[in-house]
Amino acid sequence: MSKKKRIISHITPQNYLKYYYDIPYEGKTSAGKPLRKLKDITCPYRGIKIIPTENIKGFEKNLAKCKTAKDGVELLEHYKENMLPAEKAIYAIFKDFAQINPNDNLQNCLQMIKSNCLTRLKLEEMEVLDDVDRLTKKLSPQSALKIRSKTTKCRQIILSSSTHDTFKRKTFLKSLEEIIPKENEREILNEIRNKALFLPTSESSRNAFIVKYSKRSQTEIIRRIFIASTGSIEHVTPASEGGLNTIGNFLLTTASGNRYRENMPLVEYIKRHPKIPVYMQMYIDDIIREIHNGNLQGNETYPYKIKKKLYEESQGRIMLSLGLYKYSEEEAAQAVESYEHRWENYK
Repeated sequence: MSKKKRIISHITPQNYLKYYYDIPYEGKTSAGKPLRKLKDITCPYRGIKIIPTENIKGFEKNLAKCKTAKDGVELLEHYKENMLPAEKAIYAIFKDFAQINPNDNLQNCLQMIKSNCLTRLKLEEMEVLDDVDRLTKKLSPQSALKIRSKTTKCRQIILSSSTHDTFKRKTFLKSLEEIIPKENEREILNEIRNKALFLPTSESSRNAFIVKYSKRSQTEIIRRIFIASTGSIEHVTPASEGGLNTIGNFLLTTASGNRYRENMPLVEYIKRHPKIPVYMQMYIDDIIREIHNGNLQGNETYPYKIKKKLYEESQGRIMLSLGLYKYSEEEAAQAVESYEHRWENYK
């Protein structure tokens, strides 16, 4: 057994996302611990209710008992209301499969439909590459040629075989970062990089999910569907862009919503998901409810901080209403000061 396998055999809320979804759960986001403890919170990116951290251990215990497709579907059924669109579509496929083949396993289900989904996935990728190429018309011929040489290479990989997996999205994104633009082309190149982030992933595309996870075990497939809706701490301003590791720069989101955004500017992410401003209001209303219930003590200024941060990062597209909040900004600051004073005396 590999070192990584030995480590992740012991599931904890602290290592869960780190090892299964490549999202840090502690360390730089430790200031977000008060948010992680909250329940019944709407994901500000995707609009579904986030699965609380405390559900992880129980899920893993039940997952260990899943041997058949029927077992897997019955376990996932408990979380269907928390599923995001891609995962919900996969669950619907599994449900139909399990009714006909209850004693089979879910990996076989994905392998049966992989071929057609791979073809559709290639078309999805081609459409994004076409969009990237159209944007190169705004660049100088020299810069445009550099990018088109990369998109051409991607197309060659995509078309090389109808049975092999497609090119690596991360590799293409990294290759774009290597291009040093002229001073007057920086904005256009950023636009191109943001467009390339829309290449399909298992978070955004049912076809990408099926192609990727047709090679994984039933246990990994079920776990992946569950993890997508579990809580993760997200930087509003990405750390790579100088975003601070403070609660005023944090959102509690689904792991999938966090991972798919990557370092995409919030303005661009809103273009991808136009309902984000609506979901953000639902999120802050849930946060306000939790504060009123005494579940975020010492962070009563959070709604004001995150409102300002989201307004700035979204360039005015997100304007949260705090009409339900019982604290004025001054009263919230006093509540925080009072909490810190009581804590100092306790220590």
